[in-house]
Amino acid sequence: MSKKANCECCGNYVYDEEYGYYICEMDLDEDEMLRFLNGTFGNCPYFQYQDEYRIVRRQM
Repeated sequence: MSKKANCECCGNYVYDEEYGYYICEMDLDEDEMLRFLNGTFGNCPYFQYQDEYRIVRRQM
C-alpha cells in the first residue's frame, strides 16, 4: 500500500483565488493528475516541504 501524499504541507500546493480552491502548481501528466485528484498520489516526486522561514535563515 502506498503512502498518501500530504499536499497540505507542500510548497507547490497553493490557493488559486481565481478558481477558489487549492491546486498543485506542478505540471502533472494525466496519470499523476488522476492520482492527485483521488488523493492517492503517494511518494510525490515534486513534494517540497513548505518552509516559510527558509529564506530568512539564508539571509542570516
